[in-house]
Amino acid sequence: MIKRLAFTAALLSSPLAADDHAEASTDDALAAQVSEERLRADMDTIVSFGTRHTLSTQTDPNRGIGAAINWALDEFRRIGATCGDCFEVQSVERLIEADGRRIPTPTLIRNAVAIQRGTERPDEVIIVQGHYDSRVTDPLNGTDDAPGANDDGSGSVMILEASRILSQQKYPSTIIYALLTGEEQGLYGAGILADWVEAQGMTVKAVLNNDMIGNSCGSDGFCDAKHVRVFSEGLRADSTARLRARQRRFGGENDSPGRNLSRWLDDLAADNPDGMQVRQIWRTDRMGRGGDQIPFLDKGYPAIRITVSVEDYEHQHQDLRVEDGVTYGDTVDELDFDYLTRASQLNVRALHKLAMSPMPPKVSADAAVRVDTELSFAPVSGADAYRIFARRTDEAYWRDERPLGTKGEQWEPMITLENGQQPAEIVRYSVPLRGDDWLLGVSACSSQGYCSPISSAVPGGAFEPVAQPEGDSE
Repeated sequence: MIKRLAFTAALLSSPLAADDHAEASTDDALAAQVSEERLRADMDTIVSFGTRHTLSTQTDPNRGIGAAINWALDEFRRIGATCGDCFEVQSVERLIEADGRRIPTPTLIRNAVAIQRGTERPDEVIIVQGHYDSRVTDPLNGTDDAPGANDDGSGSVMILEASRILSQQKYPSTIIYALLTGEEQGLYGAGILADWVEAQGMTVKAVLNNDMIGNSCGSDGFCDAKHVRVFSEGLRADSTARLRARQRRFGGENDSPGRNLSRWLDDLAADNPDGMQVRQIWRTDRMGRGGDQIPFLDKGYPAIRITVSVEDYEHQHQDLRVEDGVTYGDTVDELDFDYLTRASQLNVRALHKLAMSPMPPKVSADAAVRVDTELSFAPVSGADAYRIFARRTDEAYWRDERPLGTKGEQWEPMITLENGQQPAEIVRYSVPLRGDDWLLGVSACSSQGYCSPISSAVPGGAFEPVAQPEGDSE
C-alpha cells in the first residue's frame, strides 16, 4: 500500500541556495575554458580531409571519411589520456545495405564515440552529438571537395572542445560525445547510435544535437549573432493511440520532454545574459528538413536540435564555385568563430549542469472534482529536494514567481523530506491550485543545487519512452 509521506516545505534557501554561487562559478570557469584557437585548429584539420562524405573513401590515410573518423577516434583517445583514460572510445558502426536512395551500395557507417562514465549513475546518460559527414550539391557525390565547415564541422569541433574541458571533471551521470556520419544520406549514424544506446539499456536524460552552430548571417543578409535556435517536438514521436486519447482529455500537447528540455536550456542561457541566448522554435526541425535528433525522438528519448539563428543557403550543400559573382561552398572563411565560441560555451554550461543534476521525476496529477491538485512521483536517485512549477494552460513558459493559492495564500515550491530522508515509495504533495486551470511540473534537485529540467504532470510528460502495446506498429 502507498502511504502519504510527511514533508516540510522550504524555499530555495538553505541548503541549496548556499551552492548557487559555487554552481555559477563552476559554470563560468568551465565556459571560459572554451578556446577559439583550438576550435580553429580542429576545423582546419577536419576540412583538410577534402571530403567527409559518407560515400567517400574509407581506406585513404589522408582523404575521405575513413581518415576523418580515424583521426577523431585518435583525438578522443588523446583527450582521454589527459584524464587517466577516463574515456571509453569506440566506433559504433553498422554496414548499411543499399537503400535505393542515397546509399547506392552496401556502406559501412562509422561513428566516433567517447563515453565519460558517471561515478554514481553510469547508466543515466547525456548525449552531445553532431554529424561529421559533409556533402556538396549532389548528395551522391563522394569524390569532390566538401569542406563541411559549418555543416557540420562547427558542431563537431564544439564536441571535441567540450570533451577536452569536461573530461577534467567527474560527474554523477555519463556523458557521451558522438561524431556521427551518414546524416546527409538519411540520418543513418544517429539511428545506429540510438539503437546502440537502447541495446545498452541506458536511461537517456537529454540529447543535444548540434548541427550548424558556426555562422551568424543568413542568405538574405540578415544577421543575428546573439541567438541559437533550439528545435523541440510537441506531440511525442513515440506516442500511441492510448496516449493521444489521454492527452486529448488531460493536456500535454506542449509538454513533451524535448519541449521542457528546450525551456530548460532557454532558462540556462538567460541566467548568463552576456552569453549566447536561445530562441525556441516549437517544431521538430526546420520546414521540410531533418536532423540527427529525430532517430532519438522516434525511440522516445528527450532530444533537441541546436542550430544557427539564421541559415546561409549559399554556404551549405553547395559545390565549390563562383556563379554570377556569388561564391558558393561551405568553407572555413564563411564561419563566425566568435559565434561558434559562444555557442560552444552554452553547450559546455548545459552539459555540466545536466550531468550534475538528477533525472527528472515521472509525475502524475490528480485534480478531478477538487479545488487543489495532488502531485505524485517516485523519488529520484541523487535528488535531495523537488521544486514545483506552475503555469496557466494558455501560458508558454513556467512561471518564475509562485502563483497564489485558491484562498490567496502562497505555497512553497520546494519540497524536502523531514530529516532529509528519501521516501521508500511515492512522494505526494498537494498544491493549492485547481488542476483544470493550471499545468504543474516538478524538477529534481541535488544537494549542490543542480536541478533537472521540469517534468510535466501530464500524459507523456515523463523523460522516458512511452510503453508500446504488444503488436503496436506506430
